[in-house]
Amino acid sequence: MNTVDATHTATDIAQRYIQLWNEADPARRLQLLETGWTQDASYVDPMMQAKGREGISSLVAAVQARFPGFRFNLLGKPDAHGEHLRFSWTLGPEASQDLIQGTDFVQLAGGRLHSVTGFLDKVPAGACSLQRAWAPRLGRSPLRSPPVPAPTHPADRG
Repeated sequence: MNTVDATHTATDIAQRYIQLWNEADPARRLQLLETGWTQDASYVDPMMQAKGREGISSLVAAVQARFPGFRFNLLGKPDAHGEHLRFSWTLGPEASQDLIQGTDFVQLAGGRLHSVTGFLDKVPAGACSLQRAWAPRLGRSPLRSPPVPAPTHPADRG
């Protein structure tokens, strides 16, 4: 299924999302966030996370600073049902082979992005160095993950 609701298609929403990641002007990026994302939106992937429109804008700026001249593009056809959306993307230098690929899962609220969970499907060697480079710009410690809770179901315990 490719329809989120009567006025928003999965492809439209995914294209606006990619547009945000490619927008270098901070004021224009905040406008895109204000029109397409909820105020309390969140983003998380294996290397970074952000909450709120300003936090997400700062995260996008940090990625752009780390990869100058790189562009995000949609990969394949976005898919949706109800207020759930998934799509894949690529990131690489303009006019060159894409180096990074990922898939994002989106929870919408009223046709606006509310939460995004990203997965990195293809990352070049040195991915840890990418995280070390991003973390200080995002106010996080590199290579630091939240604690994993102990299994609660008896079958999950060793």
